[in-house]
Amino acid sequence: MSKISAPRGTQDLLPPESARRQAFERRVHEIARRFGYGEIRTPIFEATELFVRGMGDTTDVVEKEMYTFNDKGGRSLTLRPELTAGVVRALLEHNLLATGPQRLYYIGPCFRHERPQAGRYRQFDQVGFECFGFSEPEADVELILVAAEFLRAYRIDDAVLNLNSLGCVECRSSYREALLAHFRPHAGSLSTDSQRRLERNPLRILDSKAPEDAALIASSPTFLDRMCGPCEQHFAGVRALLDESGVAYVINPRLVRGFDYYTRTVFEFISSSSALGAQSTVCGGGRYDGLVEALGGPPTPGIGFGLGIDRFLLTVAAEGESSASGIAAIALGQAARRGLVPVIAELRRTAEIPVTIDYRDAKLDTGLKRAVKSGMRAVLIVGENELASRRWILRDLQTRSQEDIEVAADSATNAQAILAHYRAFERSGPAEVKR
Repeated sequence: MSKISAPRGTQDLLPPESARRQAFERRVHEIARRFGYGEIRTPIFEATELFVRGMGDTTDVVEKEMYTFNDKGGRSLTLRPELTAGVVRALLEHNLLATGPQRLYYIGPCFRHERPQAGRYRQFDQVGFECFGFSEPEADVELILVAAEFLRAYRIDDAVLNLNSLGCVECRSSYREALLAHFRPHAGSLSTDSQRRLERNPLRILDSKAPEDAALIASSPTFLDRMCGPCEQHFAGVRALLDESGVAYVINPRLVRGFDYYTRTVFEFISSSSALGAQSTVCGGGRYDGLVEALGGPPTPGIGFGLGIDRFLLTVAAEGESSASGIAAIALGQAARRGLVPVIAELRRTAEIPVTIDYRDAKLDTGLKRAVKSGMRAVLIVGENELASRRWILRDLQTRSQEDIEVAADSATNAQAILAHYRAFERSGPAEVKR
């Protein structure tokens, strides 16, 4: 009987990568706590209409990428391709906006039927922060600073903040006409997708990655010259606050976002990491002042950003991050195993790090390879010689240095000594971010 494989575009998250993911999620919760954001969890599937109305029926996600099905009651449901629309639905359903502005964040899986590539899957995990109720540019900068905190925490130093404005509903109509005047004479030269978008939503052409569209996009008019007074003032406020906060950025007049609900400020942090190739956006977001109203709520300003965990951690890996942590005990022989068991038990009670031991008979090289593969920072080696000399070996797998642990009569003392040397290894070189 043939094996059953995971569906194309999905992945199994296995140790030690699962531990790395857990560490990242802990950091998400900590950053959210510091900025005053509360966690929200919404269903994995929602009414299809939510995404059609929220994202726009001309977006690629709605037209091509959603996993949609009818349930046994004949209702059209969709596995969520993003979480912002679901967050807004929850806000309205539970009347949260009546209590004032809301700062929310989430971690969870999303689903899109698109071509799998580096860091991009058909089931992928997303982190997002959303802020509702503030129309001022200070809220825009707050979200940008939250996103920047992830880059700072993981030392992604090459990411550049790209900034643009898409204006409001009033001034966007004139920009639409300018784009039509630019693209219509060259309609036959556009890609098939862009030809389809031309009359329905020409702004979406600017998001095209098709080579045949590149030259026309490069010469197209920009929104920065067509903003109304209030939008221009808002964008100037965002830039001034970023300058005062010491956040470097570049104005990218070609930057757009993939969903129709975005207005005014849009931003992306773009990394030059080769791990993602041309797909170098680490995270991105923007303002969506009309989304709550489009989904049946009162006029409510909002801004947020999303971060794909798979893509982000791939960028971190390309930057040289290592998440090695913990001690693997290597017992060479039955006597060594018996001597290690009480010490391992004490370490597990008192040390907030992973501690493992392999109870099978194996050679030292085999044990070392297993420890490296399982993501351990150090190994505790005990064999016949170590038992005889009463000096065990603790080896740092990153620096290759090692220390002798003088064995005492009780397990608690031995565990304290092992842990003290392990902490010294950690101080000697970063285990989480290593350059």
